[in-house]
Amino acid sequence: MIAIIVGLIIALIIFVVVVSSIQQHKEKLETEKRIKVSKQKAIIDESEELILNLANLPSNPNVVKILNRRSLNAAKVMQELMPEVKGIKKRVQELKSRLKASEDLADNHSGTEENFTLPDNEQQLVGILQCIKKLRVTLKSEQSKGALDAQTYTHEDQRLASMQLKINIESLVKRGNQAHSKEMLGSARQYFEKALQSLANSPVKTEYVVAKQEEISEQLEEITSALKSTNAKDAAKKAKNEEDELDLLFQPKKKW
Repeated sequence: MIAIIVGLIIALIIFVVVVSSIQQHKEKLETEKRIKVSKQKAIIDESEELILNLANLPSNPNVVKILNRRSLNAAKVMQELMPEVKGIKKRVQELKSRLKASEDLADNHSGTEENFTLPDNEQQLVGILQCIKKLRVTLKSEQSKGALDAQTYTHEDQRLASMQLKINIESLVKRGNQAHSKEMLGSARQYFEKALQSLANSPVKTEYVVAKQEEISEQLEEITSALKSTNAKDAAKKAKNEEDELDLLFQPKKKW
């Protein structure tokens, strides 16, 4: 009888341990699933935000298409993970329609480069730069996952890199001109030299890069000449002051 009781207790303990292990495993799988779903939702939200911010950049339906496809792929993963959740199926259908519309726009897009006018507001410039940086990281991620072919990635990344370079250069030139107008020649030279170095480091030599290098080089020559003239004047003034001080020191003393 004691052996039976002990056996039942052991069996009960084993049963409890097994049930607990199964429950913990289920909870672990559920937690992992929620994490995966949250990750896919974050991808969709980020893509939506980037599409909205594209309004501040030249029209590029091809990038919109890439972002819509990214959102659709994430929504499909969510649907596979949690098919019972209401609204996901409808969301997938909406994103399919949006992707089709963006594909049609991309196919009909001429592909010609548009003039990119920079806003005067510094905060807007910072926002545009942040958008471009996020877009480049996103495109690289899509290419790494195999969702974007290498040729398309290279073309779009170079286009974004050119915009990013232009914003940086125009901002530096603007600050250089402001410093120049205030006769802060040293600061102006630093801004222009930094801009020239950024252009020299650019791997793609577009018409903008070549023209800007020539323009900034001329501005630097003017500033260098002005600095030399200023330094010469300062040196002459200093020498004159020293000469006056010596004359004052050694002049005949007056008798009272």
